Amino acid sequence: MPKLLFVVTEDWFFASHFLPMARVGVEMGWEVVVVARVREHAGAIEAAGARVVPLEAERRSVNPLQALATARKLAAILKRERPDLVHCISLKPILVGGLACRMAGIRAQVFALTGLGFLGARQDGAGRLARRVLRLAVRRVLETKGTHYLFENRDDPRLLGLSLDDRRVTIVNGAGIDPDRYPATSLPVGATLKLALVARLLWSKGVETAVEAVRLARARGCDVALDLYGAPDPSNPKAVPLETLREWTEGDGVRWLGATRDVASVWREHDLAILPSRGGEGLPRTLLESAACGRAALTTDVPGCRDLVRDGVDGYVLPVGDTEGFARRIEALASDRALLQSMGNSAAARVRGSYTERHVMETIAALYRRLVAS
Repeated sequence: MPKLLFVVTEDWFFASHFLPMARVGVEMGWEVVVVARVREHAGAIEAAGARVVPLEAERRSVNPLQALATARKLAAILKRERPDLVHCISLKPILVGGLACRMAGIRAQVFALTGLGFLGARQDGAGRLARRVLRLAVRRVLETKGTHYLFENRDDPRLLGLSLDDRRVTIVNGAGIDPDRYPATSLPVGATLKLALVARLLWSKGVETAVEAVRLARARGCDVALDLYGAPDPSNPKAVPLETLREWTEGDGVRWLGATRDVASVWREHDLAILPSRGGEGLPRTLLESAACGRAALTTDVPGCRDLVRDGVDGYVLPVGDTEGFARRIEALASDRALLQSMGNSAAARVRGSYTERHVMETIAALYRRLVAS
């Protein structure tokens, strides 16, 4: 029986985004192991049929010596588990997991780049240099003959110097959505246009653009309100500070409601999704969830966001930081609920056509079979 081992930073991240990939291995009759920092979500992972192995590592740290120590701990786990295939999810697990695979002599591996966060959002010289260093580390140091790359959009392969035609590259539509958990519903009744931003509250998500655009639209007489759902991430140095969140919600029109586990209920109560991302996305799950629920989206022209949202069809795609542009689109949609519903219907159909968990699972199953057979 082949053994599939996932390397991921946090148990909550795997439980919220990648359980369908674990189910792929279980359905194929493989043994599935998830190595992660364990907090409160190991039970959800085990319920899917996987075994959880704890690995304590702090995401916030950029200390190379600490990363090396983590890689050595992971290499010891790999030598003990002896997996046939290692699947590293997101940037830090790719770097640490790739090094651990070299230490343990494991060649069959999937590097799943789910976005670059602030490293992808930064367009200055430091950001460009960091991406060049990343490309060198992954392609020259960690890559082996058995390495395969998994991406969530068509832009990210180029960051690593890979072609979309390369046999080692697979594009997958995020982690997929269970349409039964996110039913498409009609817009709520009410005069106020209700927007929601559901995401980790990081500067890279463009939260301040959403707040400023709503304030601008309200100042010009638009009846609109914005609800922010999410929690500051203490392990991320680019988290929006609590004092900033409190300042934003002191005036009318903006509320911060904290994290939620019932995303479908959020969209039953809101008309429109907003994610003014500054970049670094893979394929934002929040846009998949809102689209599945029949909600149009206002987002930005960055990888991942523009892959899902078709401008003028499922919502609008605007330049990064274009507060005025977001405000104008908000004002227009507030006065055209028929267009808002039409766009929401289009978004729901798009997700069900090719972005469900089953679509993703079929792609991943074919990939796993090929890698283990080679």
